[in-house]
Amino acid sequence: MLLGRKGMQPGAPMFIRIFKEESELEVWKARDDGRFYHYKTYPICNWSGDLGPKVVQGDKQAPEGFYTVARHKMNPNSSFHIAFNLGYPNAYDQARNRTGDFLMVHGKCRSAGCYAMTDALIEEIYALARESFRNGQENFQVHAFPFRMTEANMERHKKHQWYRFWQTLKEGYDHFEAHRIPPNVVVCQKKYVVNVAWPSNRSLDPAGACPRFSKPSIEPFVPRPSEEQIAFETIKAPGSKMRTVASNGIPKLVPYGLGMSDTATNQSRAPAATSNPLAALGL
Repeated sequence: MLLGRKGMQPGAPMFIRIFKEESELEVWKARDDGRFYHYKTYPICNWSGDLGPKVVQGDKQAPEGFYTVARHKMNPNSSFHIAFNLGYPNAYDQARNRTGDFLMVHGKCRSAGCYAMTDALIEEIYALARESFRNGQENFQVHAFPFRMTEANMERHKKHQWYRFWQTLKEGYDHFEAHRIPPNVVVCQKKYVVNVAWPSNRSLDPAGACPRFSKPSIEPFVPRPSEEQIAFETIKAPGSKMRTVASNGIPKLVPYGLGMSDTATNQSRAPAATSNPLAALGL
């Protein structure tokens, strides 16, 4: 029902953003204008470590960066209910000799370097990804950020040891905010380069010198006059966040969302999620 109301096809291309500090995972789906529209925000039940990227196996950090999930990285038989592999270490991580593997988004609400959802929510996210693959999407991007990369949040963290790294991540964040199209990201000179025209079938040395790139000119996103509410509406799925800590330091489950729909112009109740999203999508 929500896909239909937002003018989205179940098999439309998908894009995911993760925000650690807010413990939120967003799913975006493309519409017929080629731009991505917010589908739903899901609470991340648990993630381990602290703000900052994963560097070495055993540090229990959840990754930050630009990742790509292909069909073969989907795992319906995970010991953590179901899962998809983020693809850590990616080319950037490998160029910097970062180690670790099997970094997932999965269920069971338990994490040692992963992003853990409740079982019901990972089922819905997994099913949405599966429909995109069935319709021909070869992979989908996952952008994992330490927090929502607003100017205010960047200012708040400007003395953090990872601030310079986050400045690069912010380029990807800002690009999507402005254009509603995930940027093409490549790695050279051991750094991310955002929004470049570089064919996926051409090799690029992640540790080598960057060639001269061209950057495509993309028109800023402007919603159709009759669709401003759909364009800026934010649906939040109900769930729990274990990373909210009580005053005595003991983690506790905190209700989140309650099915709220926040828009630029109003706030209204959204229907509660159906009890079995996988059955509805045939998984």
